[in-house]
Amino acid sequence: MNGDPGVSFTDLLAELGKLPSWETGPAGDLAAPVGTTVLALRYADGVVMVGDRQATEGHTIAHRRIQKVFPADQYSAIAISGTAGLAIELVRLFQTELEHYEKLEGVRLSLEGKANYLARMVRQQLPLVFQGLVVVPLFCGFDEHEQVGRLYTFDVVGGRYEEQDYAATGSGGREAKSYLKTAYRPDMPEPEALDTAIRALIAAAEEDTATGGPDLQRGILPNVVKVTADGLTEGEDDRIADIARSALEDVR
Repeated sequence: MNGDPGVSFTDLLAELGKLPSWETGPAGDLAAPVGTTVLALRYADGVVMVGDRQATEGHTIAHRRIQKVFPADQYSAIAISGTAGLAIELVRLFQTELEHYEKLEGVRLSLEGKANYLARMVRQQLPLVFQGLVVVPLFCGFDEHEQVGRLYTFDVVGGRYEEQDYAATGSGGREAKSYLKTAYRPDMPEPEALDTAIRALIAAAEEDTATGGPDLQRGILPNVVKVTADGLTEGEDDRIADIARSALEDVR
């Protein structure tokens, strides 16, 4: 190796010549499954993040049970929209980066540092954006120093923006935010926050054909995680199903 790659796992791979090189070019007719709607909102104890389970290829449903919300580490979570395969690989590399940093430094990277590093990773995907292969994540976590939940949005060129209340991205993101604009209130208790997040996803599915709402007959439920001072926990299926059933009955 020519130099010290520091605490970055990606820089280590680059130093070893193991990172793929992407060349820009026309998008052509390349078709890849696309993940749609994910959202997150702050509440009294932290942050809740929700994603639908559907991926599309044009006007066709490619997958009905794709996972879009992932733990990044013990105190943060990441949700994906855009080209599904690339997004999932981005998540895996991000998880490895955080683990690599913690092992080398003996401490967790700050939440702000995690968001900044994720922005850098999104920026590195820019050559693929010109080929129509776009990845846009959402990131949230519990700030152990400030003792508060925080969430971040990104754009395709790696811009990173902290949101104060809620955020959504993907094809149904506009509809989800329209619902949250009227339903959200600061410092909601956890049950109300979970109910509001799932109802926002259902509102998006009602208007956006690419967003898959809960399918209780097939047992397809949204991905849900909560991040608080106690760490990251995944939503309980029975509880999510009850909320989804109530929300769907209200829609009908």
